[in-house]
Amino acid sequence: MLLSLLYVLLSGIALPVGGIQMQYLWRNQLGDVYSLGLGSAACLGAAAATMSGWCSLTVGSFICTLICTIICFFVTLRISTQNLITFGIIFGTFIGSLGTIVVTNAPNGDLLKQYYLWGAANFRLEGVTTADILFSVGLFIVGFGAAIWQHRDLTRHFRGEIELSAWRKALALLLIMFLVTSAVSICGPIGFISLGVPNLSRTICKSEDIRKHYMLSSAMGVGLLLVTYLVVEYVSFGIYLPISATMAIIALPLTAFLFIKK
Repeated sequence: MLLSLLYVLLSGIALPVGGIQMQYLWRNQLGDVYSLGLGSAACLGAAAATMSGWCSLTVGSFICTLICTIICFFVTLRISTQNLITFGIIFGTFIGSLGTIVVTNAPNGDLLKQYYLWGAANFRLEGVTTADILFSVGLFIVGFGAAIWQHRDLTRHFRGEIELSAWRKALALLLIMFLVTSAVSICGPIGFISLGVPNLSRTICKSEDIRKHYMLSSAMGVGLLLVTYLVVEYVSFGIYLPISATMAIIALPLTAFLFIKK
């Protein structure tokens, strides 16, 4: 129970903070960590590890997300931000296709079920070791510390006061991926929160200071994820409710209201 709540807290901070950094880095409200194929890479790694048994599910997930990060790191050095978004969508589709092939050829139904339960992101943490937890928390500390450290430059870049070099953008992308992978590699991809919550934060708070959005989006992310977790655990009506799907259902009316109001 305590570990589940730890990852509700960690994911509720890591994913929105990573999302708001991507929006500032791209100067685009569609900025989202999953747009670069991170979610698809995490699923591919988890699927390969589950079906083959060559490593733990979380290790396989992390290895693939790290490879995805490194590829995007070098691509960022060569192409513009606008083209990077297009590349990310195409690359994510490619990685997702590989994951589909691996899952479709699952040796048995039990392995397939294990993979899908991880992908549901219900914070059960089945098969997660102490080493996995420590490594994940370490990634979170590094990624979140980097977000705080570069807040001033990201804010000035977003305002158009400076233009970050290709190396600075690539390094920022790498550190964002570390932050988000700390949650994804353990809990599986959690949709909406890395895109919807940063946009909610920017709708509510008009300040361009990214630190205010760190605080606001983290508070909303943790609150939304906690409510969703409690609904999934205690108000499920006897059926299995994935976190991502349930959270999208809960949050969509609020999102629609705020955007209509805006």
